[in-house]
Amino acid sequence: MRISELIERRTLLRARRIWLHYGVFWLGAIATGLVAVLYARLIDFGYDTFLRYTKSFWWLPLLLTPAVGAAGVWITRRFFAGAEGSGIPQVIATLHEGRALGPRLLNIRILIGKIAVSFLSILGGFTIGREGPTIHVGASLMFSLRRFYPARLRNIRGAGLEHKLALAGAAAGLSAAFNAPLAGVVFAIEELTRSFEARTSGVLITAIIFAGVVSLGLQGNYTYFGTIDIDGHFPDLLVVAVVMLGTVTGVAGGVFCWLLLNTERWMPMWLVAWRKAHPVGFGAVCGLAIAALGVAAGGHTFGSGYAEARGMLDGNSQLGVAYPLLKMASMIGSYLPGAPGGLFAPSLAIGAGIGNALHLVFGHMQLPMLIALGMVGYLAAVTQSPITAFVIVIEMINGHALVLSLMGTALIASQVSKLFAPPLYEALARRYAAS
Repeated sequence: MRISELIERRTLLRARRIWLHYGVFWLGAIATGLVAVLYARLIDFGYDTFLRYTKSFWWLPLLLTPAVGAAGVWITRRFFAGAEGSGIPQVIATLHEGRALGPRLLNIRILIGKIAVSFLSILGGFTIGREGPTIHVGASLMFSLRRFYPARLRNIRGAGLEHKLALAGAAAGLSAAFNAPLAGVVFAIEELTRSFEARTSGVLITAIIFAGVVSLGLQGNYTYFGTIDIDGHFPDLLVVAVVMLGTVTGVAGGVFCWLLLNTERWMPMWLVAWRKAHPVGFGAVCGLAIAALGVAAGGHTFGSGYAEARGMLDGNSQLGVAYPLLKMASMIGSYLPGAPGGLFAPSLAIGAGIGNALHLVFGHMQLPMLIALGMVGYLAAVTQSPITAFVIVIEMINGHALVLSLMGTALIASQVSKLFAPPLYEALARRYAAS
């Protein structure tokens, strides 16, 4: 073999090695950002379509939402088993239980089903968010890239390649969904792995950077809920407000988690049996309940609740004290059938409603401050991940002036929630691992 041929061969081998170590991963992160943005626009289009038609025909949800509930359950169970719910429990189960669950819970089929059925659900007015599904979609997309790597690279020292791909995809998905890169890193550490691994830190940050660049290029540098207007004066009763909001949101979030994890303990036995025997019919009944709540609430309980939360923060939305309870009931009805849908955005709307309601008690305090505290409290109570909750809210409202208050509320709410139920995502993840 001539020297020139030897040099050419070594160059090709080195290029292939660089491509496997960096190129595939970078392209996967870029694809995750692109899919996250397109998915967000699809969900927005679906909900805008729902609102456009229901404004003309107020009775339409009473027919449409039950049909969508039944169809969503049937499609998920028939074609996309494993795509149900928010998707975060599936990612946690895969990361904690090893590669056995990955091919079943993180694949292209699940990715397609997650996007398609959640779009159908939001088109029917279900109370769901897109953040959890985006995390599941990102993890599924990145995990599927493992097939481009030789088998010898799938068990590299330390965290396996598949583990790193799924973790990076999930973090990049959350970052792109909220335009919150710090939240992506913290979420991966606190919620997904429950530990910090130095070997994966560079992988996480790289994926978030590439996905974030795509998101910024397509959507611009935006703040999810805008920048709240808080002056430099903090009221004397701020500590009391933090404790009260932390306690109230902690109780509300803890009860919500208990209801989702213990359906057979609060549902009538005949309904539990009927749900198991006729899941599609149960989905239709849940859809009818969601529609009835939405019509009674003037449409405010439909969808993720983003518009309502944004309106309360801006002072443009006047919702009654019953809004958080109605939204929570609609959220439970949306989650019980098992169709794909996330919890983050509806939780933020419920928390905003709690903060808005408590303005009756703390009338001298700035309303955006109370709403922000309610948002972080309820999200922390549902996830029982206080650091993730306050980082997400800080990035979504540009609320750096409230850092200590948000941290205190999140911590109190998370601890109170634990009195009612274990961490929701971990409990659901264990069910996937046991199945």
